[in-house]
Amino acid sequence: MKKTLLLLSFIILTASCGVKQTRNMLSSGNYDEAIDNAVSNLRTNKDKKGKQDYVYLLEEAFAKVKERDLNHINLLAKDSNPAQLEKMYNAYLQLNARQEKIKPLLPLQLIAEGRNAIFPFDNYNDEIIDSKNALSAYLYSNAKKLLLTSDKMNFRKAYDDLGYLNQINPNYKDVLKLMDDAKFKGSDYVMVNTKNETNMIIPVRLRNDLLDFSTYGLNDKWTVYHSNKQKGVNYDYTMMINFREINISPEQIKEREFIKERQIKDGSKKLLDANGKEVLDKDGKVVMVDNLRKATVQIYESRQFKSSQITAKVDYINFKNNQLLQSFPISSEYIFENIYATYKGDKRASDDNYFSYFDKKVVPFPSNEQMVYDTGENLKAKVKDIINRNPFRN
Repeated sequence: MKKTLLLLSFIILTASCGVKQTRNMLSSGNYDEAIDNAVSNLRTNKDKKGKQDYVYLLEEAFAKVKERDLNHINLLAKDSNPAQLEKMYNAYLQLNARQEKIKPLLPLQLIAEGRNAIFPFDNYNDEIIDSKNALSAYLYSNAKKLLLTSDKMNFRKAYDDLGYLNQINPNYKDVLKLMDDAKFKGSDYVMVNTKNETNMIIPVRLRNDLLDFSTYGLNDKWTVYHSNKQKGVNYDYTMMINFREINISPEQIKEREFIKERQIKDGSKKLLDANGKEVLDKDGKVVMVDNLRKATVQIYESRQFKSSQITAKVDYINFKNNQLLQSFPISSEYIFENIYATYKGDKRASDDNYFSYFDKKVVPFPSNEQMVYDTGENLKAKVKDIINRNPFRN
């Protein structure tokens, strides 16, 4: 009984808090939030007496927000500013969407008054279409004007406006072609080159990888990278990857010999007390314990080692006047290492994580070209990081 009363009290308290919250939204002018809250609570058991407050609140919120939106639209219409057309179009969409949200709940009874709640719905189809067409014409006309300028920021705004136009009114006139024009004109074009200032030959594979920006995973809407100059493109920047120094260590094999000792388990033995007698458990059986003994192993370890290091810098250069804009030093290192070992004695005396070395053997050292290429893989990641952190145009 107590549990039932507690559950009932909790439900009543929760319901009253929801009504209070909705009422606060309404009194604060957050009409759509109040509507969402009321609709959510009326989706189930809408005719229950406990839901009556939500019906009253929904009726009031709808009337007030509709009046507010229509007054706002009238003000926008009197302003006659085409830049306000988007607000007008969105206001009509909102008026219609709000009605569609409430329709599935109807009718909603007001039990005490013996009537249904009143929601004066209107058909906004003509207004939506008219405002959309007016907005489309304005966006189209304004974008064409922006495309006649010589400002990249204008081209980018034109592209975004045309994209929105295509979203609300697909395939409007030649909007897709204009978007392509705006994208081309609004993009920054970067010529990417490498320069070898070392006394070593840069592997062709590494150079191609560094210049293949399709593999960089860069997500920059307005920057296009080319490694080969293309006709009809006016380049804005040059990005030069300068190889300053390449160091490759000699191939080394270091050997060492050492002894390891360790207590290991070697079967079991009977547990004896201080007098040499067998210790029995509660069932009278002899207690058996691990038989530990000292094991020794002599290990002959070989370590193959070779390393390479590349130091470079990335220069951002103004393509038109060849002026250096920014410079970023970078370095990358790659280490080849192979450890293998043989032993004499009981290998269980060695550390457990050392066992894998006994299964390895000598392997061929990578060539100098392969070492430089492997180092360049890390270098490529650092070039990508520089570009992400330092866009050409903020």
